[in-house]
Amino acid sequence: MKIEDMILVSVDDHVVEPPDMWEDRLPARFQDRAPKLVRKPDGTDVWVFEGQQVPNIGLNAVAGRPPEEYGMEPTSLDQLRPGNFDIHERIDDMNAAGILGSMCFASMCGFCGELFGRQEDKELAKVMIQAYNDWHIDTWCGTHPGRFIPLALPMLWDPKLMADEIRRVAKKGCHAISFADNPTGLGYPSLHSDFWEPVWKAAADEGTVVAIHIGSGTGMKLQDTAAPVEIMITAAPISLFGCATELVFSKFLREYPDLKIALSEGGIGWVPYFLDRADYVYEHHRHWTHQDFGGKLPSDVFREHMITCFIDDPSGVRNRDLVGIDTITWESDYPHSDTTWPNAPEELAKSLEGVSDEDVNKITHENAMRHFRYDPFSVIPKEQCTVGALRAQAKHVDLSLKSGGGTPPAPEDAPYVTIGHIMKQLAQAFATPFEGGPAREVDPEEARKRWDRN
Repeated sequence: MKIEDMILVSVDDHVVEPPDMWEDRLPARFQDRAPKLVRKPDGTDVWVFEGQQVPNIGLNAVAGRPPEEYGMEPTSLDQLRPGNFDIHERIDDMNAAGILGSMCFASMCGFCGELFGRQEDKELAKVMIQAYNDWHIDTWCGTHPGRFIPLALPMLWDPKLMADEIRRVAKKGCHAISFADNPTGLGYPSLHSDFWEPVWKAAADEGTVVAIHIGSGTGMKLQDTAAPVEIMITAAPISLFGCATELVFSKFLREYPDLKIALSEGGIGWVPYFLDRADYVYEHHRHWTHQDFGGKLPSDVFREHMITCFIDDPSGVRNRDLVGIDTITWESDYPHSDTTWPNAPEELAKSLEGVSDEDVNKITHENAMRHFRYDPFSVIPKEQCTVGALRAQAKHVDLSLKSGGGTPPAPEDAPYVTIGHIMKQLAQAFATPFEGGPAREVDPEEARKRWDRN
C-alpha cells in the first residue's frame, strides 16, 4: 500500500492540558479549588492544586524541539509546540503527519487521575475527575468531530463510582477509560480481588475499553541510579508483560467474555513469547494449580480480550499472526520523546513492508475503530481521511525544529546521562519552591505567540 493511501488512527497520544480547561466546568463552591497553571518567577509553569505544585515534565512534551534539548526539567507552555495544548494546532499537527484519529491520555493529573484520586476529600476528587472528563469529551474531542477517541479518567478509590462514571461517559460517546497496570502500586486492592467487579461489569456492558498505559500503577523502574537512562526507556514497554500475565490468569476475563483491555504503549514484539510461555505454564502446571480455562488456552483468552499497541515494532509486525492480527493497533505517542511525529507514516511503512493491504488496514485503523467504537467516516468522507488528503490540508504547518530552551541533565560524574541524573532533575522540578516574587496565571495565547517567535 502506498503511504499516501494509508489511514492512520493512533490509540496512544497525550494532551498537555491548557490553563483555561476548568472554566465553567465546576460547581460554584469548588471554583476556587480548581487547579491553576501559574508561571513561577523562574519562568517555568506549574499546576497548583490543594497546595501541591505539578510541573510539565520535559520528555512528555518535546515534539518539535531539537533532541539535544530533551530532559526532565520543568517547562513552560511557551517552550512547547502549541499542538501540545491548543486543540486547533493539534489538528494541524495531526494533519501534517497524516494522522486521522487520536486517543489522548492525561498529563497534569497522571494517566489515572491520581492527582485527584489521592485527595482525602473524595467529593472534591469526584467533582474534579468528572469535570476533567467533560472537558476532555466535550471540548478536547468534541471541537473537531471525528478526529478523536475520547478517554475518561477513572475513580479508582470507589469501583461503584467508577462504574457509574463508565456508564455516564458512555452516554456521551466515550467508550474508553484509563486504568492502572498494577493497582496495588497506587494503594488499591489487587486485580484478583472482587473489589473491581462493578468496573468489569460496567465496562463489559457499555463496550468500554479499559486502557492500561505503561507506568500507570508502578511507574518506571528506577532501581539502579548509575545505569544509563536508555535502560529505563528501553524496558518501559515490556513492563506490561507482567500486567498481561496478571490479566490472562485472572478469573474476571473468563467471566466477562466481551471485556476488552488495551495494553497502551506496550509494544507487540514480546507477545509471541509471552503467549508461548503462558500456554506452556498452564498445560504443565494446571493439574496441581487447579486453573481451568474451560477448554481454551491462555493465548486464546489473550487474543479474545487484549488490544495490543505499538509505535515502531518491525519484529512484532513480522510475527503479527502469532500476536493476533485482530488485536494490533498503532500509536504515534505525540508529543512524548518516543513519538514518530511528523514522519509517522514513513516510519510505520518500514514495518509494514510486504504486509498485505488487508492487514495494513487492520493495523492502521480498522482494529482501532472496531475496538473503541470510533466511526470517523460517519463525519468525514473516507477519501478525505488518508495520509495524502490530510497532509494536503497542512501545507501551512511549520515542521522545522525550534529551540524551547530545554536544559538536558548534565552527565557531571558519568560519561553519559544516567537514571540518577534524570531522578535528580525530576526531583528538583517537583521540589523547587516559589521564590523571587509572586507567580502569575498563564495565558495560552501568549505562550503560542512566544513559540511562534522562536
